[in-house]
Amino acid sequence: MPRFVFPLLAILLAIPPAPALAQGRVTLICGQRDQILGQLRTRFGEELRATGLAGPTRIVELFASDATGSWTITVTSVDGTTCLMASGQNYQATAPQPPGEPT
Repeated sequence: MPRFVFPLLAILLAIPPAPALAQGRVTLICGQRDQILGQLRTRFGEELRATGLAGPTRIVELFASDATGSWTITVTSVDGTTCLMASGQNYQATAPQPPGEPT
């Protein structure tokens, strides 16, 4: 993946969606990493597709399933707590662009 994807993702994850801003609250689903990843694997067939660092204490990961098209973005802290940040459908993997090619 291009190097700019995860810094951009980190910025986007830091901005709550508009409804959350209007309501003044955000609900996150968090748990121990092994349990969260187990659920992504068994319930949705999702496997790890990409990782990146969000500062010195957090890992951002993308999980997806080719079979179901579902995808999930997680953030894991150094204490092993993993939170679900976003999820959706219709995941499509894209081939990396050759250097110098427009995206």
